[in-house]
Amino acid sequence: MAEEQLGQEKTEEPTPRKEEKAREDGQVARSRELNGMAMLVTGSVGLIAFGEVYAKTLVHIMRETAEMAATQHDEMLAALEFAATEALWMTVPLLALILVAGVASSLGIGGLVFSTKAMAFKGNRLSPLAGFKRMFSMRSLVELGKAIAKVAVVVGVALAVLNAMARDMLALALAPLEPAVIDSLGIVAWSLAALSASLVIIAAVDVPFQIAEFRKQLKMTKQEVRDEMKDSEGRPEVKSRIRRLQQELARRRMLADVPNADVVITNPEHYSVALRYDPEAMSAPVVLAKGADLIALKIREIASAHDVPVLESPPLTRAIYHATEVGGEVPAPLYVAIAQVLAYVYQLQRFRNGTGSAPRLLPDIEIPETYRRDE
Repeated sequence: MAEEQLGQEKTEEPTPRKEEKAREDGQVARSRELNGMAMLVTGSVGLIAFGEVYAKTLVHIMRETAEMAATQHDEMLAALEFAATEALWMTVPLLALILVAGVASSLGIGGLVFSTKAMAFKGNRLSPLAGFKRMFSMRSLVELGKAIAKVAVVVGVALAVLNAMARDMLALALAPLEPAVIDSLGIVAWSLAALSASLVIIAAVDVPFQIAEFRKQLKMTKQEVRDEMKDSEGRPEVKSRIRRLQQELARRRMLADVPNADVVITNPEHYSVALRYDPEAMSAPVVLAKGADLIALKIREIASAHDVPVLESPPLTRAIYHATEVGGEVPAPLYVAIAQVLAYVYQLQRFRNGTGSAPRLLPDIEIPETYRRDE
């Protein structure tokens, strides 16, 4: 019983399929604190960099509006419309930058995700029990802690700004219009900069927490992992991938056996076959490796690198390639032909070792009619 309960605990890391499904459902790690901080930093930097331009534009709008109101009493609505339009166009570039910063910060940890499932109605959200559980969950406590921290930061920064800039703010009442507006925007910009700098700390804590919390939500039970593996193994694309991996592993093992061959025979343009024969351990010669085109070339390269004799015998190479699988014994009707090749190889080895004479040229090898192949 205890083992069954343990099996239901979400102790396993999410599989790639589980992560993919979560993205399809619109579930990714997000940090509202990072978004808010990025947008606030962008806004404060924009105000600091272009505050004077904005201030002069704002003063111009104020003067134009006042002049229109003074000279055209029946056009107050038009004056207000003019002021609103000019102010809107003035702020569009900065608002666009702030929007880009917000989107970029979201993409930074969760990537681009669009899912209609995330917008679909979910009845369990209306469940009082589920809502009660969410209210007293660890996540809710963390969110409460962040809210308290943000309030404390805002209050602290506000008090610090008031203390540092109290004289400057009082002096605004006596300053001319344009310097007063410029100084006002400067105070706002530096206040936002101080606030955004403090929010960096909160975001730095929140981002890893949100990522860890999201990974925790995606964790799976052992049974879920087993069920997903069974389901995945039945999918055509997974079966195809498994076959490719198996073929690749088999090819690597095959090529690793080439240095153990007694001889590699080739049809130089297409095929290569690596053979080994140990009279004491084998009843017949065995094919260690075979391949066509690029694999054939690779077999020849490995053989040459390990001093394995490479002989050209196109008819015999084609016969063995088509009649025998890797690891299989050569068919009995080809024994005589292979015996001629091995005899030549053994004589060549004795000659290289200085214990025999040079072998004659490899004779033409007869292949039984049923094993002949043109290609």
